Amino acid sequence: MTPRRKARLAAVQALFELDFQQRPPEEVAEERLAGLNLTEANREFARQLVQGVVHHREEIDARIGEAAPQWPIEQIAHVDKNVLRLAIYELMFEDSSVPAKVAITEAIELARLLGSGASSKFVNGVLGAVMATKEVK
Repeated sequence: MTPRRKARLAAVQALFELDFQQRPPEEVAEERLAGLNLTEANREFARQLVQGVVHHREEIDARIGEAAPQWPIEQIAHVDKNVLRLAIYELMFEDSSVPAKVAITEAIELARLLGSGASSKFVNGVLGAVMATKEVK
């Protein structure tokens, strides 16, 4: 697993945990990063992802709702929802050089790793719909 994918994985895990606990996002992110062999740049990348998703969560969730109207946000599996949140944050808000194709591929791989058998297809479909309705990087 690449260091950037490890950072994204830690970010998704932190976001998942934040769905169930009222704790500071920074604290949860640090716990998920503890023990991972990542450079400080990749640790900072994971922290920025968590903070960015938390900051833009309402807008991101609205985008998920528009892209998957048959799936109310409360009914989407928490893992899938947080993989989508992270990818949509990267596509819409992250000011980096990550191409959209890379962000989508990474999200699909995380969904495959963490989710159910159908997660990667679901994530791919939702992100495809998001890309079709909004100009992103």
